[in-house]
Amino acid sequence: MNAPVKRALVTGGSGDIGAAIAKRLAEAGHAVILHANRHLQQVDTLAQQLMDQGRPASTIQFDLRDPDETCERVESLLADGPIQIIVNNAGIHEDGVMAGMDHAQWQAPISVILNGFFHVTQPLLLPMIRTRWGRIVNISSVAGILGNRGQTNYAAAKAGLIGASKSLALELASRQITVNVVAPGIISGGMAASVFDEQAIKQLVPMQRAGKPEDVADLVEFLCSERADYITNQVFSVNGGMI
Repeated sequence: MNAPVKRALVTGGSGDIGAAIAKRLAEAGHAVILHANRHLQQVDTLAQQLMDQGRPASTIQFDLRDPDETCERVESLLADGPIQIIVNNAGIHEDGVMAGMDHAQWQAPISVILNGFFHVTQPLLLPMIRTRWGRIVNISSVAGILGNRGQTNYAAAKAGLIGASKSLALELASRQITVNVVAPGIISGGMAASVFDEQAIKQLVPMQRAGKPEDVADLVEFLCSERADYITNQVFSVNGGMI
């Protein structure tokens, strides 16, 4: 007898990593809900591609910086049943040295990455707890572990996500809900291309190349599976040996 299909919400589904995660979860048999804010057309296209392959997929749009809008939109998903897999992947960066950083720059990544994690996840917890099964995977960054020049705001948000994940893992462990963090290093795609050139990557990464979004997605899928039911409160680096 086949296990019931689990519903998976992936925030930031229009980005390279988010799209790869959504595809991998769909391939694993989950019903994927792709979130976007400004780039809805991109997630609509991906969802249609998945549906054309016979995989259940849908999209949702909201600004996860807005607690009221996010709560309303996320709670609307519960009409069709609990969300048992949450991948908090949405993120932005507003780089600059702290000496020249203004308040808006400081707040920007924290509002999306850290506050967004809370706004999305908190309304879904009690319905998930009632099922006594769940997977929460939060996408941090090597910057949240090591820090990075010009990214005090981004590193603070990503490091805060690690701390929040560890505390939440302890709160949910007895309910058979796991909470883990995946911390990518330099991953090929639009965000990395705007920050790192090929020479910089060779200097920073012992494997001397950028990773692929699929490298992150494969790990996330495993952590969301039954095979990972005794793994929680962990931070997994995907960075080619940077740390």
